[in-house]
Amino acid sequence: MRIVGVNVPEKKHLSIALTTVYGIGRSRSLAILNELAIDPSFKAENLSPEQEMLLRKKVESFTVEGDLRRSMSRDIKRLKDMRTLRGYLHSVGLPVRGQKTKTNARTRKGPRKTMGSGRVKLQKK
Repeated sequence: MRIVGVNVPEKKHLSIALTTVYGIGRSRSLAILNELAIDPSFKAENLSPEQEMLLRKKVESFTVEGDLRRSMSRDIKRLKDMRTLRGYLHSVGLPVRGQKTKTNARTRKGPRKTMGSGRVKLQKK
């Protein structure tokens, strides 16, 4: 089953399978399924064509996938253009929401870059 250009896994429960669409998490997928009166433990392969169409229309009513990615990158670009602190932190690749960076923040900063002692070993000829 394809929703908004994304292949939704057929063998997983619908509440989990819908989270493969960018912009839909667990809580939103459960809310969508409850609103459409579809059991969250159903598998995508067991849906009737009518239920599939209703689900597709409901998911398309949200801002998801490409539109959401574009709007997020546009917002970050706006912060960078205004030269705000948040924009600077985005461009440098540091945590944006006020976390300390002296020790942790390895997710944003990447693996440690070890600095040498500064001495250069001389090679014998």
